[in-house]
Amino acid sequence: MSKILHQLIVDLGERSYPIIIGQGLLGEVDLTPYVTGSQVMIVTNETVAPLYQDKARECFPGKCVDLVTLPDGEKYKDWQTLNLIFDGLLEKRHTRKTTLVALGGGVVGDMGGFAAACYQRGVPFIQIPTTLLSQVDSSVGGKTGINHPLGKNMIGAFHQPEAVLIDTNSLKTLPSREVSAGLAEVIKYGLIRDPGFLDWLEVNMGRLVALEDEAVGQAIFRSCTCKAEVVAKDEREGGLRAILNLGHTFGHAIETFSGYGNWLHGEAVGVGMIMAADLSAREGTITREERARVARLVSLAGLPERPPEGMTPDDFMNLMAVDKKNVDGQLRLVLLRAMGDAVVTADAAVENLSATLAGFCRH
Repeated sequence: MSKILHQLIVDLGERSYPIIIGQGLLGEVDLTPYVTGSQVMIVTNETVAPLYQDKARECFPGKCVDLVTLPDGEKYKDWQTLNLIFDGLLEKRHTRKTTLVALGGGVVGDMGGFAAACYQRGVPFIQIPTTLLSQVDSSVGGKTGINHPLGKNMIGAFHQPEAVLIDTNSLKTLPSREVSAGLAEVIKYGLIRDPGFLDWLEVNMGRLVALEDEAVGQAIFRSCTCKAEVVAKDEREGGLRAILNLGHTFGHAIETFSGYGNWLHGEAVGVGMIMAADLSAREGTITREERARVARLVSLAGLPERPPEGMTPDDFMNLMAVDKKNVDGQLRLVLLRAMGDAVVTADAAVENLSATLAGFCRH
C-alpha cells in the first residue's frame, strides 16, 4: 500500500517543482502531469533496472516509454557512458518534447540530468532517486554532470527537474554500505544549517541505520527541506549554496585519489566533514569537543573516519587545487563557524590546514 509521508516545493518561481516522499509510491503515483509530450525515456543502470523499471513504467500511463540501461558505478560517470543515453534517444527518435526520467542513484541522476540539459539543447526530466544519498541530496537542486580524470563533477550544467519522486521502500534493497554513505549527507545538513537536527540525529542514528520507516521519512524530509531552502536562495551557487559542499573538497580529493567508485561518495564526504571540523577547531570557531561530536556522528553512521592509507598531504593539496569553489587560484573551503552554521572561506591559516592534513595522513 502506498503512503505519501511528506511533500514540499523547491521554490524557483516558474520553474518550481515538487518533492514527493513516501512509501510504495513507485508504480502508484501518476507522473504524467509532469510530462509535456508523448515520449518518455527512462535512464537507469543494470542493478536498478531489474528491480524497479516495471514499476517506473507504470508511473507514465498512456505514454510511449523507452529505456536506456547504463553500467553501474561511479567509474562509468564519463563521456563514453553519457553517449549511451544520446544513442538511445536518437535510435528511438525522441524529439525535443521528450521527458527523461533518471531512475537510480546519484550517478544515474547526474548523468540523466546532464543528458536532458544537452539533448536538443534541453529537454525536461524527472528524478526518481533510489539510494539514500540521491534522495537526500543529488536529486534536488538541478546540479548535473560527469567526472573527468583530473576532477570530480567538473563537466556539467544546472538543469532543474520537473518533479522528484522519493519512494523510501527502494532503500530496502540497498547494501548497508550504501545506506551509511547516504547518512553522511544527512549529517551534513545538521552541521551547516540545523543544529536541532543534529540533536535528533544523535538520538535516532540507530533507527536510521536500521532503516525504520518513520525515522527515514523524517530524515529525508528535513534534509530535502534544508536543501530546497538553500537552492531557492542561490540556485547556481553564487554564494550561499556552496555551504552544501561541507566536507566535499576533502572528499572529492579522496575519491579522485582512490579511483572513482572505490570509495563511495558519502564515505569520502564523511571523512571530509571530520577534516573540515578539525580545521574549524584549529581556527578556533568550534571546540575540540564539537569536533569530536562530528567524528562520533560519522562513526555512528558506519562511515570511515580517516582517508585511504598512503594518501599524503601533497596528494590532498594537488587534488584540492582542482575544485569548482576555487577562485583565482585560491583554495576555498567550507568550514564551521558554529555547529549548524557554515561558511565558505579562503582565509584558513596555512599552518592550520597543514596540521589537519598531516594529522589525518599519519597512519
